[in-house]
Amino acid sequence: MDELHTEKRSRNAPPAFAAMVLRAAQSRACVRTDEERNMKNLIYSLTQICRHNRDGSYKTQADRQRILLLIGKQLLEMGYRLNHAGGLGTRHIEALVKRWTEEELNPGSIKNRMSALRWLAGKINKQNIVARTNDAYGIPDRRFVTNEDKGRDLTTDDLAAVEDPYTQMSLKLQAAFGLRREESIKFQPGYADRGDRLHLRASWTKGGRSREIPIRTPEQRALLDEAKTLAALTPRGSLIMRDTYVAQLQVFKYHCTKAGIHHVHGHRHRYAQQRYKELTGRLCPSLGGPSSGRLEGDLKVRDRQARFIISAELGHARVGVTSIYLGS
Repeated sequence: MDELHTEKRSRNAPPAFAAMVLRAAQSRACVRTDEERNMKNLIYSLTQICRHNRDGSYKTQADRQRILLLIGKQLLEMGYRLNHAGGLGTRHIEALVKRWTEEELNPGSIKNRMSALRWLAGKINKQNIVARTNDAYGIPDRRFVTNEDKGRDLTTDDLAAVEDPYTQMSLKLQAAFGLRREESIKFQPGYADRGDRLHLRASWTKGGRSREIPIRTPEQRALLDEAKTLAALTPRGSLIMRDTYVAQLQVFKYHCTKAGIHHVHGHRHRYAQQRYKELTGRLCPSLGGPSSGRLEGDLKVRDRQARFIISAELGHARVGVTSIYLGS
């Protein structure tokens, strides 16, 4: 009887090779399941941290979340079994920098990612896992393109082609005051107008830094009065007619594209260039003026003072960024 059972089991049992293949397949399935579980958990934890810490403007928040989700996927691709953002450590940071360097990403992109990592490290109370300076990782300085005119004039033909009055007004504010796109849409003229200057709320601006811009001309004053009339028709007294900023941004993009208006950031460039001429009496280097490095004495001082003023009006913390707008 025992021999009969033994023979029956041996006939039903898979061959040794088949059993090995089956075990390998089951093992791979378990690995895939673990990887998928880790991916899901890590992405969820990163998303939750971003949602509960809304630092900076809408664009800053969106860019940061996009970067952190990319970083999470890259860590899992490299074999790190993280299932929560709190498990992030020094070795993960070093591995990421090594990967980005080998991929020959431009320094600006790497520095943006490092900024997002430092923000995340602060939120999980592990600030020390990321070095305070990028020099510690050998990340080179950003390579700014200078002495190139990136300014854009907003023409009457441009405005005539834009059918939406709120998009029109946002474009006019960009050209007249050097506002960023988000600032020009969230703009509340009744709040911002302080007589001789504009005061921008921190929630409108990049990096969450409030700032002030002088009102210098009758044209600027007339534009603000026009903006107040238009904003009075919206629920918040801003240039957002739709329910949310995101919805209004889509309207802005649609009408600009339809009108053939691209690179609206060029309006900020033109504003900076015009302010430089007002403050120094000469063209900036990107428009053919003398290079800053060749200036001496009082001309050098005035150049430096003008760049400080323009940097503050544009909302940049570093005066060196003005080289992008003005040349060097």
